[in-house]
Amino acid sequence: MLRKALSAIALVAIGTLSMSGVATAADRNEQAMFTATDYLTPTTLWLYDGANGSLEKIKASPARFDSSRHVVEQLEAVSRDGTRIPYFLIRPRDMKMDGSTPTLLYGYGGFGISMTPGYSGSVLAWVEAGGVYAVACLRGGGEEGERWHRDGMLANKQRVFDDLHAAAEYLVEERWTTSPQLGISGGSNGGLLVGAALTQRPDLYRSVVCSAPLLDMVRYERQGLGHFWAGEYGTVDDPSELKTLLTYSPYHRVRDGTAYPATLFTVFGSDTRVDPLHARKMCAALQHATSADPGMSPVLIRVESDVGHGARSVSRSIALAADVLGFQAWATGLADS
Repeated sequence: MLRKALSAIALVAIGTLSMSGVATAADRNEQAMFTATDYLTPTTLWLYDGANGSLEKIKASPARFDSSRHVVEQLEAVSRDGTRIPYFLIRPRDMKMDGSTPTLLYGYGGFGISMTPGYSGSVLAWVEAGGVYAVACLRGGGEEGERWHRDGMLANKQRVFDDLHAAAEYLVEERWTTSPQLGISGGSNGGLLVGAALTQRPDLYRSVVCSAPLLDMVRYERQGLGHFWAGEYGTVDDPSELKTLLTYSPYHRVRDGTAYPATLFTVFGSDTRVDPLHARKMCAALQHATSADPGMSPVLIRVESDVGHGARSVSRSIALAADVLGFQAWATGLADS
């Protein structure tokens, strides 16, 4: 019955289906409830009745944008070692394909966490304003199974950064955007991702938003919950793993005289998972090292003193999203379009 139910819930072209529970009728499992969502459609709860094959919409979250104006595509980039990296691209339906569109690229790439399609007000706010938003499914995540995860952890971590660079280069090569109009963002492990990206390829990105990041990978085990993550990143107590960490640790790769992108760090004073000292140190190092005009490519930090790593009030979430999107819009030129 569940297989039939899954076949019946062919509701979205590129979306996410989740079984939220199974109801029983006449002592038989004949009814199943699923949620469905995608980048353009809010989460909807559906009831499938296996007895008669009917499908009923139970509840839908309100839509905040007219989805008919936007398009979602699934594309692939080729990474440095030839691996094909899938990513999602959300864009205005009527955009010009001439490389003139400000674009944001988001990634995570760690701990086996998959980037699955889901409705996001902040993503659609960017697209509604005329921008392109891309979500890369990098190695280190779980999109292609545990092998995909292991291919981006420990000694393989550089592959994750290569995957992000490949996705960014594809967006430029295919004339979705240009490097001066391309911003990247990530948080937590994704903050490590974009921190490494801005130190490895400062020429490729116009702007970076780095949230609650790990950046000093030589000392990450000493603060917060870092000692629990040695299985993902490696430990400095192992000489070979320390050598790997030093090859990409963003804090240790800052170089004087380099023109770094416009960068905004966002940190949370009550974060017990990732200590804000990572971003504070990195911000100071970049401010000292960068040769870029601070009026055009500032390095800034946004601090909330009494907020933790995860959930927050709606008002705080909106304020953070507004500041982040405003910074990216200013840097990439979306505010002028």
